[in-house]
Amino acid sequence: MKHGPRYRVPFRRRRMGKTDFRKRKKLLTSKLPRAVVRNSNRYTRVQFATFSLKGDLVVASAISKELKSFGWKHSNGTTPAAYLTGFLAGKRASKAGLKKAVLDVGRHNPSRGSKVFASLKGMVDAGIDVPHSEEILPSEDRIKGKHLDEKIEADFDKVMKKLEAE
Repeated sequence: MKHGPRYRVPFRRRRMGKTDFRKRKKLLTSKLPRAVVRNSNRYTRVQFATFSLKGDLVVASAISKELKSFGWKHSNGTTPAAYLTGFLAGKRASKAGLKKAVLDVGRHNPSRGSKVFASLKGMVDAGIDVPHSEEILPSEDRIKGKHLDEKIEADFDKVMKKLEAE
């Protein structure tokens, strides 16, 4: 390990590999709420957060585990579940008065058509203005789950109607 009077120990969250502080600073200087999307193998979490000196304040959030209460019977780690979670969080954020946000993908490597961008499409369809390029969004077939199973597509439409009514 380095030592000496000029050595500076990196921040703890940087050492753990959780936070890229340069990217965070760029997002915070936009003065817009952040649409934070985090994926795991089992769930997708979407939060709308604003900056505060005491810590980020979460204005609205949704996790794919909540989709079960709307009739979703399939895996919560899929692209359709990520879209529905983004849509649900977007509806809640618009009820809370948010109109614009900037996407925060954290330390994920963004790739075209990924679950992060399926969540982004859900937020945009819910009425939140998030700057993006149309070419990074997944296709409608992937969002509806045609690549997975025929049952998912039918259940997707049912859950979507319930979410639009909320």
